[in-house]
Amino acid sequence: MAARQLSALGVRPGHRVLEIGTATGYVTALLCRRVGEENVFSVEIDGSLGAQARANLDTEGLHPTLQVTDGAMGLADHAPYDRILAPCALREVPTSLAGQLAPGGVLVAPMTDVFYGGATVRLARQDNGDLSGRFFHGASYMPMRSHRLEKLGPPDTTTARRRETNLAPERLYPLGFALYGSACLPGVRMTHGFHQDVRTVWLQAEDGSAAVAGGGTVTVYGPRDLWAEVEEIESEYADRGRPDTASFGMTVTSHGQHLWLDAPAEVISAKSPREAASL
Repeated sequence: MAARQLSALGVRPGHRVLEIGTATGYVTALLCRRVGEENVFSVEIDGSLGAQARANLDTEGLHPTLQVTDGAMGLADHAPYDRILAPCALREVPTSLAGQLAPGGVLVAPMTDVFYGGATVRLARQDNGDLSGRFFHGASYMPMRSHRLEKLGPPDTTTARRRETNLAPERLYPLGFALYGSACLPGVRMTHGFHQDVRTVWLQAEDGSAAVAGGGTVTVYGPRDLWAEVEEIESEYADRGRPDTASFGMTVTSHGQHLWLDAPAEVISAKSPREAASL
């Protein structure tokens, strides 16, 4: 994972690099060897971990700039940076980090969403200040502390409605579908795995709507029919040829971020919620 991220980062000797999450200092050391220790800046939110990283780097005779602080804020005192690497997962790119990237600079980070576990993106700063680029592989990383989510409560089982379905859970597993679904159904959470040896998908929304599907049946709860919404989206995804991870990209502006398919102009729009019918 680290090798893929560093390859995508495309660091060159003399580049100024900001690393979000020093951890043990291993990747920090690799960056020092590549661009020079005077060009490496790394932040770590955990003080004890930051101290251990400093000790590890001292042992190697490396002395980059290290600071214990919240990575979401970056390190403005030394900006701008030619490259920013975030080994921790982001739910959205903080505006502080985007603003610390030099013109033409590159940010590489694993993104995470409530609909998918993780996908790494390479974003380049455009002439207008926006960041834009493509996803290039899946990666499940611990989220940045400020980006962690609280668990939702259980659905209201008194609203349970059960029916048969032809949509097999495994058709929702590919990361390409998860990226597409995350844009179409913002805020809806999806997890998948096995329940009593049966492949199962769980969906849940903040309004109490939920769905559990597996073994040819689905049970929906709450005011929305989340499974009907997913069936529609999966059908659209299939009509588009089931595009893979590399077909998707992200653009970050001062107003937020959005996903696109094939080209930045092809923004994936959110779908309107569908009310659940009595079954």
